Amino acid sequence: MTFTLAQLAQISGGELRGGDPNQKISGAASLGEATAGEISFFANPKYAGQLRATRASAVLVPPNFTESIASAQILVADPAKSFQQIVLKFAPPPVVFAPGRHPTAVIDPSVKIGGRVSIQPHAVIEPGVEIGDDTVIGAGTYIGHETHIGASCMIYPHVTIRERTRIGARVIIHSGVVIGADGFGFEPAHGRYEKVQQIGIVQIDDDVEIGANTTIDRARFGRTWIQKGVKIDNLVQVAHNVVIGENTVIAAQTGIAGSTRIGRQVLLAGQVGVVGHIEIGDKTIVTAQSGVSKSISGGAWRGSPAIPMAKALEQLAWVRRLGKFFGRLAELEKKSGQP
Repeated sequence: MTFTLAQLAQISGGELRGGDPNQKISGAASLGEATAGEISFFANPKYAGQLRATRASAVLVPPNFTESIASAQILVADPAKSFQQIVLKFAPPPVVFAPGRHPTAVIDPSVKIGGRVSIQPHAVIEPGVEIGDDTVIGAGTYIGHETHIGASCMIYPHVTIRERTRIGARVIIHSGVVIGADGFGFEPAHGRYEKVQQIGIVQIDDDVEIGANTTIDRARFGRTWIQKGVKIDNLVQVAHNVVIGENTVIAAQTGIAGSTRIGRQVLLAGQVGVVGHIEIGDKTIVTAQSGVSKSISGGAWRGSPAIPMAKALEQLAWVRRLGKFFGRLAELEKKSGQP
């Protein structure tokens, strides 16, 4: 599929500058990868070097863009968002799963299945399950007893959802996810560890997305609760009785220990570690590879243990200057005759 620059300007609601309106564009790519006949976007000044070197025929740029470049420009309010709209125009049609039950799926007669549900090969659905309209259950997925899944969910292949889980509408769960495994609960007794029964559930509210191979443990009692709009990346561990507030984003390889409460619109970057039984307040940002060892609230935090960003950067500057300080100290000791 191809579009002219004039058509792409119309699609993005932008203004074409410095290009032939009839030039055809056949694809979209990043500044560094784009070639002739493709469109890219520029939204961050740190990529100015890539912009000047790009081979893209056209680039989406902000309205205040004034630099002279070889590529045609389309001025838009939000280049990244407009680029995403254009990318979708070039994308192949999405894969569609036809409603119905594959003959190899094992489905208990008591299961309640809504309209237009698609159940793929070798899925196993236990007694008492309810599945809402337009949901897809991927191949090889296991859904445990008395689980409720809402409408328009996408459950990709090889997902495990254990008993009594509650899942809202429009939830996306990627392959390899395990929801409702036992929380890590043991008590020392007579020189060994005895298992503490984990009898709670996992509740996942509407519009949540959970990345591949992420694990969300069931509560010891009560619920582990992932609230509306949360987005969780791949390879994240959420322990028992954790509560994650609405529209929070959690990047890959983050681990959250038990009974921690995370507020709304929090951002946990990659490889963040969070100890148990603390609170992270609304709109807090924790940068990559930080360790949160106490309750924190608001602003950006960095380091292990995590401290406010300004203080962390100040300490980093001190560390980088230590070499010079030691050199100066050695010179002073030499001049003073001290060993």
